[in-house]
Order: sequence, then structure tokens, then C-alpha cells
Amino acid sequence: MKILKSNNKSFDRTLDKLLSIRKKKIQSSLVSVNHIIRDVKKNGDKALLKYEKKFNQNSKIIPSSKQISKLIKNLDKKVKQAINTAYDRIYKFHSLQKVKDISYVDKYKNKLQYKYLPIDSIAIYVPGSSASYPSTVLMNAIPAIIAGVKRIVMINPGFKGKQNSAVLYAARKCKIQEIYSIGGASAIAAVTYGTKKIKQVNKIVGPGNVYVTAAKKEVFGDVGIEAMVAGPSEVTIVCDRNSNPIWVASDLVAQAEHDPLAQCILISKDKKLIHDVKFEIFKQLKEIPRQSIAKKSIINNGILMYINSEKKIIDVVNKIAPEHLELNIKNYKTFVKKIKNAGSICLGKYAIMAMTDYNIGSNHVLPTNGSAKYSSGISVNEFYKRISYINLSKKGIESLGPSVITLANYEGLAGHAHSIKKRIRRK
Repeated sequence: MKILKSNNKSFDRTLDKLLSIRKKKIQSSLVSVNHIIRDVKKNGDKALLKYEKKFNQNSKIIPSSKQISKLIKNLDKKVKQAINTAYDRIYKFHSLQKVKDISYVDKYKNKLQYKYLPIDSIAIYVPGSSASYPSTVLMNAIPAIIAGVKRIVMINPGFKGKQNSAVLYAARKCKIQEIYSIGGASAIAAVTYGTKKIKQVNKIVGPGNVYVTAAKKEVFGDVGIEAMVAGPSEVTIVCDRNSNPIWVASDLVAQAEHDPLAQCILISKDKKLIHDVKFEIFKQLKEIPRQSIAKKSIINNGILMYINSEKKIIDVVNKIAPEHLELNIKNYKTFVKKIKNAGSICLGKYAIMAMTDYNIGSNHVLPTNGSAKYSSGISVNEFYKRISYINLSKKGIESLGPSVITLANYEGLAGHAHSIKKRIRRK
């Protein structure tokens, strides 16, 4: 793991370089998917099925209700209960995000309104094949349900024609009626442009691999996507001498097991803690099934930082703008007021990223790769569109019109000025 010390003159330059190297790795991973998109756009279900057979060994795009029910029936009751608990908590928290329309009447009796309307249809991409995430279904579908989206579609690649039973149960819990066993760039193209079997949607949300991410960026404009595209996951943990190195190491390993491009960063003023955490990380790596993935992430992207001032720690955190931030320190209240850039912030030694990924209630689809500087995670707002309504009175246009005419003429837009002049009462 890389070790950086803030008292070295090259600290800032080295940190910038390490963050830049990872960003370039992620960007270079984005492959060209134009051929697949064009093929599905032109040939529809025929092309879609071709890619399903090739990549997922799947020959059936739409699973039958009988097949879905059978898989759900065989799901462990404890897993069902865990999904139920997560659903209730996520629904409760996100229901508090409901928006309020604005209505305003000025002194000229002009009426201005700003209304939130739900998007008509969305597709949720839920990764599948080698790993499946029922939590991703809940995190994307529940805010859409609360917003009032009428049509929610789930695209989830199976393997050899079989989808994950927990993902299917989560979809049923969210009352999703349309489920398609498709994945990758071809699935993104299918819900963007539509096929005989699949009706197109207005927006696509949800995480995916580099092919899915590249495809979403490619079709944006023909369809909506999230304000931020979630990439390989990240955690930055700030610790002090009171932190438990075993616990901290487990948080870093938990993040690393997501993806070889995941990033784990530890920041502390305590050199002994950094040493103890480093030792514990490689000890704990041996205890998890996804050891090879986590090890690549830790070695290639992991950073241990010794920073000797609180101000510098805060500056560095805001520069990194991590997806997940854990303030595993005694005086986190002092720190949190000054941190502006993070997807989510866990406060104290018991608030950890792994909990927020499941049933705490907050959303786990968050901005990555420094994009927390200008974007936010998935919320109910993601599934609204906003429309302004303007009703002008006769007095309103006559009182405000001359000022607008002046500005329109200044900008060289005589047609704007003329359209206003024609409506002002002649005196």
C-alpha cells in the first residue's frame, strides 16, 4: 500500500498523481460499445438475444411468472426478512424527501408556479451473472415509487437462463411488473430504443460494469441517466488513537472486495494506528472469499496517510471527495462542519459504510471518482422532472414589459421586443 506523509514536501503532488492515475484507469476502461448499440437499435430482439447467448449463456429474455415464483419460493426466509427490513427503512427515510410545489402571486397578479412531475418510465439496471445485489433494486426502485413513477422496469442479467432469487424477491417487494433477463450494453440499448418485446423508457438508473457505464454515456440524450454515473466504489476513513485498528481494517477490506478499481484510503495523525491497520488488513484479506479482488484493490489503489494537522486532514478529504467517508474519531462533530465534499458521511466508530449499503435507510448509489464535488447520490429528486407555469396579467406585462424590451434590444433580439410591444396596451 502507498504510504504518504504530509510533512514531506511532495505530499500534495504525490496525492494528486495517485488520484489522477486511478481516474485514468477508470476512464481507459470505458470500452467502445457503439457497434452493440447500433446492432440492437437496428435488429431489436434478434440482436439482443445474440448478445445474451454470447455473454450470459441465456436464451430467454423474459422470465415467466412461474419461473420467478419458483425461484422466490426457494429463497431462504432469513434473506427475505432482511430484504423486508431494508425495504421498510429505505422507504421511511426516502419518503421524507417528498418535494413541495411552489406557487407565487406578485403585486401585478402574475402567477408563477413550479411543479414536480414524476418521470413516466424508468429502467433499473441491476448487475447480475457472477454477483447479484437485491439491495440495488431497493435503492433505485423505492425512491422512484415514492416519486410516483408509473412504469418501473428491471433489467438484470442472469446466467444460463437463471436470475438471482433475492433480486427477484426485491423486485416483487417493489411491485415491479416488467423484468427482463438481459445485461450489458445491449440491455441499455434495448430499453433506450425499444424492441418488439421491450418498450423504451425515459430514464435509466443503476450501477453496472464498464460496458454498462459506457453504453449509458453513449445513449444519453436519447434517454435520461443519473446526474452522476456511479463508478468503482471508494471509502476514506479518518481515524485517531482511540480507533480500533481491527475494526478499521475490516472497513477497508469490505470496500476493497467490491472491485479491483475500488479505492480505500486511511488518514490519521497516529503513526502507530496506521502501522497496526496495515498489518491487520493483510491478515484479514485471507479471511474473505473475494480475496484476490480485494488484494488488487488494496495494493493498486490503497493509500495510508499520516497527516499531522486537523486542517490538513479536512483539506485532503475535500480534495478526494470520497463516495463514502467514515469519521472514526472522537471529535467528529468538529470535523463534519468543515467537510463539503463526500457522497455520504458516517459519524463515529459504529457508523460504517457496510451498514449504509443495506438497511440504514440512506441510499448507497453515490457519486464516485471525485464527483461528490458537484453531484449527489440517488434520491427521490432523481425521478422528478420540474416544470414552470407562468400566468401573466395584463397589468403585469404592461408594467414589466418595457424593462424586458430594453434588455431584448440590448441583446440584439428585436423579435423578442416586438412580441412584447404588440401586447402592451396603447396609451
